[in-house]
Amino acid sequence: MNINIEKLLDLTNRQLSSIAPEILKGAELEVLYLDQNQIVELPNNISDLKNLRKLSLYHNQLTSLPDVVFEMMNLEHINLSANKLSSLSENIGRLKNLQILDAQHNGLINLPESIAGLTKLKFLYLGGNCLTNLPSALGNVNELLYLNLTHNQFVTLHDNIGDLANLIELRLYNNKLSTLPETIGNMVKLKELHVTDNQLTNLPESIGLLVNLRKAMLGNNTLKLLPNTIGKLQHLTDLDLRNNSLTQLPETIGDLRSLRFLDLRDNNLTSLPTQMQKLTNLERLDLRLNKLLVVPEWLVKIEQRGCIVYV
Repeated sequence: MNINIEKLLDLTNRQLSSIAPEILKGAELEVLYLDQNQIVELPNNISDLKNLRKLSLYHNQLTSLPDVVFEMMNLEHINLSANKLSSLSENIGRLKNLQILDAQHNGLINLPESIAGLTKLKFLYLGGNCLTNLPSALGNVNELLYLNLTHNQFVTLHDNIGDLANLIELRLYNNKLSTLPETIGNMVKLKELHVTDNQLTNLPESIGLLVNLRKAMLGNNTLKLLPNTIGKLQHLTDLDLRNNSLTQLPETIGDLRSLRFLDLRDNNLTSLPTQMQKLTNLERLDLRLNKLLVVPEWLVKIEQRGCIVYV
């Protein structure tokens, strides 16, 4: 977003508890920063800023937004993070040009169904709330590239999450997920999957359909086995499986020819598949805290070609 400095107003960290209406007289204003204040409510005349494209309200005391905010049709970016919001108005769906919505670190317990109307939304930040489910029509937000649902209360994810076919990065760590839906395999453009610190006991077979996946961060779960289909992830470079309950690995793990970093520490492994010798691009292999692991001789060859191995 290229902004003329004359169209930007920065009132960050001014100890403001309210906004005097006369401050918001700049009809040409395109960016307004009100971050790190103690603002409890916004004046109704904020809607006079017809050209406003970015509104940042990070770290205030807002419990709600006035309806007039949802009349600001040129808004592309709104930052509501670190406030005291327990809900978002259904009227948010009227912001048809919104591309970035940041509502992290509030007290949100649900999301309005109208969020599905934000068809231009590309980045959605919802970490640090109390969410347990997603709107049924979220898949309609088909321009979404990045979705952050970390530090919430998700036990399951609805199948509709698989409708986000253009998603590139999905962050789900610090929830209570015991499984992922098979529909996750529909996210064929996904490059990063972050699901550490959950309660996963297995992975869906469809994970092998994520042919563009680069990073799979799966540490601090209770995984016992990996599906054979994991070997189809030909572009995977980073695989974090630390602190799980793995007793063995599939032979197909040796098919991950792009793999550079493999973290297997703190599992229950007793042996390693010989196919792992084929991981010629491996730069780091961590096997620490697998107490019963029989260390194979071929690990020496991996080290000799430059891979760092911790046992």
